[in-house]
Amino acid sequence: MKRSELREQVFKLLFRVEFNSMEEMSEQEDLFIENDDKEMTEADANYIKGKYEKIAEKLPEIDELINKETTGWDTTRIAKVDLAIIRLAIYEIKYDETVPTGVAINEAVELAKKFGQDQSQAFVNGVLAKFA
Repeated sequence: MKRSELREQVFKLLFRVEFNSMEEMSEQEDLFIENDDKEMTEADANYIKGKYEKIAEKLPEIDELINKETTGWDTTRIAKVDLAIIRLAIYEIKYDETVPTGVAINEAVELAKKFGQDQSQAFVNGVLAKFA
């Protein structure tokens, strides 16, 4: 898979956090990999799970950053799709040195266009601009 496809899969797995407890997410990881409609190699599956787990470890810190930087919006008010996209991008901006900030923001906007609502891409871009 290309990096953008891998990122999309990480986003989809990260989105499940909103509907499952952290204790259930280990099982959700396995279900996600087993039942995904895209063909993925073992290396792809390991990358997706590994990146998700790194993000999950940092979720409290990431959410704190979001809540601090978004005026009038906090993680409980942000649409779940947008929140998963923003969490992924902030992780890449703050903690993943292999992803340039511009790439993280651009990919997040593309995910928002594909999965979000009409105004998602502008909202995601605006939030992430505060972290750039």
